[in-house]
Amino acid sequence: MIKRLCFVLACMAAMPAIAASPDTIVRVPAFTLPPSSQLSDAAKAVLLRMQAETAPDLKGDLARQRAFYQTWNDNRLKEMHRRFATVETHRTIGGVGVDVVVPKAGVPTRNARRVLINVHGGAFMWGAGSGALVEAIPVAATMGIKVVTVDYRLTPEHRYPAASEDVVAVYRELLKTYAPQNIAIYGCSAGGVITAQSVAWIRKQHLPRPGAIGTFCGTGASYSGDSAFLAGPITGGAPLPVTSLPDTLPTAYMAGVAASDPVAYPLGSDDEIKAFPPTLMLAGGRDFAVSALTLAHRRLARAGVPSELFLFDGLPHAFFMWPDMPESTEAFEIMARFFDAHLGKAPR
Repeated sequence: MIKRLCFVLACMAAMPAIAASPDTIVRVPAFTLPPSSQLSDAAKAVLLRMQAETAPDLKGDLARQRAFYQTWNDNRLKEMHRRFATVETHRTIGGVGVDVVVPKAGVPTRNARRVLINVHGGAFMWGAGSGALVEAIPVAATMGIKVVTVDYRLTPEHRYPAASEDVVAVYRELLKTYAPQNIAIYGCSAGGVITAQSVAWIRKQHLPRPGAIGTFCGTGASYSGDSAFLAGPITGGAPLPVTSLPDTLPTAYMAGVAASDPVAYPLGSDDEIKAFPPTLMLAGGRDFAVSALTLAHRRLARAGVPSELFLFDGLPHAFFMWPDMPESTEAFEIMARFFDAHLGKAPR
């Protein structure tokens, strides 16, 4: 299941084993892991559907990967359209292609001066179009707000900081219409990473920071801790072939960028952390990114940054791309409440 969405495990598969002290390694015996007792019946049914749509082995074939995930995202988009009534328009903002999503009934007065920017996921290699709309539609409809989802430049054709530049170009243009405290940025997986990087890039460009951000299933740090090892086996994938994790993200997009770069890996920098706006983090409990998110939450809390972390037990990476379960509905409501609480309020 996790192979469908997890670029980290695929990228790490080619890594040589890294030595570790034998007395620090725990060899876990095989055991049967049932679905979490916290899951709804609808979620258990969706997990079976996830297994049926697991990606074949497409490693190294970018064209086939992009074709597979295009179809996968198209299927999720049909599900979103069945559940949510929105209107989508493709435009160019700040020289960057975007899709603008609004509720079909229109944006209510209380949100007329507020806007969200979405940064789609897709392993930094795919996800524009239907994948971006899958992330934007439910939040636009649930919160009753305009969402601008950014068609940023992808790897391997482009490298860091291309996506940050594109997100900030859109942000800079929106600042001409919206106050910064009325703008939030959010993204899932690679989009969660780019969202955090974009906050640091905004600071680097001496622009006012946004009112809030959401980094879901990924954040501004490398993947670390237990979850990166546990997620594969407990979601139907393979364990990592290494005993230690790199301190940088294993993707072509970040190739050659040092872990010490505070703009590329802002949650490793005390100065960048202190400058973060209120931050929402969210993931499934069986997501490979869980450990990185819990560490990010601790660092933000220590710095006094208002932050919240929600983990949905028993669910995998980017689970809320599947809207047909109450857990996804709850996730959308959490996002809407957080942004509503932290963005500047329109006069009533």
